[in-house]
Amino acid sequence: MDIVSKVLEKAEKDAEEKYKSIHVEKHLELEYDLGTLLVIDINDLDLKSLRSDQDKYLKDLARDNAQLLINKIWELPSERIDEAIVVKLPPPSFILPRENPVPKPKPISKWQKYAQEKGITKKRKSKVTWDEVLKKWVPNYGYKRAEAEKQKDWLIELPGNADPLEDQYAKKMDIKKEKVAKNEFQRLKNLAVSKNIKVPRVGITTAEKSSSEQLGKALTVAKVSTASLGKFQAKLPKEKTAKKVGALLPTVKKRKQPYVTPEQEKKGNIKILDNILNKKPKLDVEKAVNREIFREQQQRSEEKSNQPPRKGRGKKRSGDKKGKGSGKRPATKPRGGMGARRKPGQTTGRKRR
Repeated sequence: MDIVSKVLEKAEKDAEEKYKSIHVEKHLELEYDLGTLLVIDINDLDLKSLRSDQDKYLKDLARDNAQLLINKIWELPSERIDEAIVVKLPPPSFILPRENPVPKPKPISKWQKYAQEKGITKKRKSKVTWDEVLKKWVPNYGYKRAEAEKQKDWLIELPGNADPLEDQYAKKMDIKKEKVAKNEFQRLKNLAVSKNIKVPRVGITTAEKSSSEQLGKALTVAKVSTASLGKFQAKLPKEKTAKKVGALLPTVKKRKQPYVTPEQEKKGNIKILDNILNKKPKLDVEKAVNREIFREQQQRSEEKSNQPPRKGRGKKRSGDKKGKGSGKRPATKPRGGMGARRKPGQTTGRKRR
């Protein structure tokens, strides 16, 4: 019996060391904020234990405070959801600072808004469907879907009013591309609306066969697309303005005038009056100096032109003679074949070297 009691005592001690009690005693009650899972311990630290073994003391302190926080959480009303016990936390009382503002909820798209109004719920579709023509399971999307469509549409019936020379496969492909482009454009437009980005107007889209309503809209939009917003555009006889084109027409937004107090208005009026009364002509010094210099130069040139020619003094220079050879220096070497120094039998012309 002594051996059994010793074994039990040892097992009890080991369990106490391994698994500590959930009851923790503190001199002062802690401050709790269960909304943010925050606990504040206002008790003094045991400096002796902290200096002797710092790591062990801090671990024990953190364990005790966490145990007290868990005890408080278990006191809240709980419920079981899918084999799990869930506790609803109260609203937080401790205000935590944030670096960035709280993100705004994502705006819903047009389709989501329409589905909410009509009560349409999203249903999970299967990935494959049974095709009665091919007699096999066909995927709803992917490359295998395209291959199945080719096998299914190996022959297309020609409509009664269609052109017999028109390629129906190419026509079908063009229609599919237009649908894909339209969906992509609508997706980008929804993204722009959700992020408050202004999308430029596209006006009236072209079509092969436009109706009278579309032509009227295009005419109205084209008239008001001028700089004067169609003020000076003449109207056709019996012309009617198209309806439902307000979103396509350019508008001029009037600026909202800021509120001005009587004192500010008085100061502004006095400032304008002072500028008018004390207005003095501005003198461009550089321009005035340039104009005066130009005037003096013109005056000098006129005086020179009006003066009589001066008579020469002293002997007449050889360069002043008139006639052939005037202006040449005396005793200059004559050019080859052109001077008087020509030997008998020598032809005239340029001397070759």
